[in-house]
Amino acid sequence: MSAVLPTYEDVVRASEILNGVAHRTPVLTSTTANARTGAEIFFKCENFQRMGAFKFRGGYHSIARLTPEQRAAGVVTFSSGNHAQAIALGARELGVRATIIMPLDAPAAKRAATEGYGGHVVTYDRYTEDREAVARRIQEETGATLIPPYDHADVIAGQGTAAKELFEEVGELDLLFVCLGGGGLLAGSTLAAQALSPNCQVYGVEPQAGNDGQQSLRKGEIVRIPAPKSLADGAVTTHLGNLTFAIIKAGVKDIVTVTDEQLVNTMKFFAERMKMVVEPTGCLASAAALDQVVPVQGKRVGVIISGGNVDLAAYAKLLAA
Repeated sequence: MSAVLPTYEDVVRASEILNGVAHRTPVLTSTTANARTGAEIFFKCENFQRMGAFKFRGGYHSIARLTPEQRAAGVVTFSSGNHAQAIALGARELGVRATIIMPLDAPAAKRAATEGYGGHVVTYDRYTEDREAVARRIQEETGATLIPPYDHADVIAGQGTAAKELFEEVGELDLLFVCLGGGGLLAGSTLAAQALSPNCQVYGVEPQAGNDGQQSLRKGEIVRIPAPKSLADGAVTTHLGNLTFAIIKAGVKDIVTVTDEQLVNTMKFFAERMKMVVEPTGCLASAAALDQVVPVQGKRVGVIISGGNVDLAAYAKLLAA
């Protein structure tokens, strides 16, 4: 992994590689949302992306950037969620072998989806084994290239193409809300905002139970926390990456949090008013805007809906609650 920070030029190059491969997802509006907030809100719907989340952008782009020799040796990553599926699908599209390290207790549906995309799953015990150590062993045995979930220049650049498309479609914005886990999407979105809408204030949004990014931004250095518990399972990371934090620290206005209750209410809003399935993590940015965690009245506001991969049984229970 390069320690060189990606730039907006890398996001542009990524968009060229992803053209015709990743979906150019729709930007939707809601009269109800606008009336509720007094703002003009534009929802970038990455829940309609291939494999159901923005992660496909960074996963495919990072594999496409490999040399022929690297592709021949394959790739390896660790993830129990959307990044696992993104790498598996991206690798299949490019004819590259992908090994995905997943915890033994990963949801069966996520493992099945990853294997369905062609990924070779290797399991580990998250309580007794170190997934990075497992990855290093596989690298030594096979020569595979490690593509981590977020702290990777090509992953960040790929994720930034979602915000690039949003600005290209709707023009400059006053505010942009982006969910925050490890920081790949927020970092890439920040690069796009700085280039295409320099006066736009970018906000990261975390689950209240896992506000390591907020703490890090306040302290000026990466803060590590115990594994948090939240409905926003895609954002329950314990710390930001070195690359992602450097970009976030330089360009993000602030990091705010929302509760699980706010996430459920936002899921209900999307289902009832916009007829969309959005996973809890995908609701983070929208919840902050709709509930005005940051005042949005009178503003042009961009929101990235990050994904729609949710277990349907759990989804039904949350909507019925």
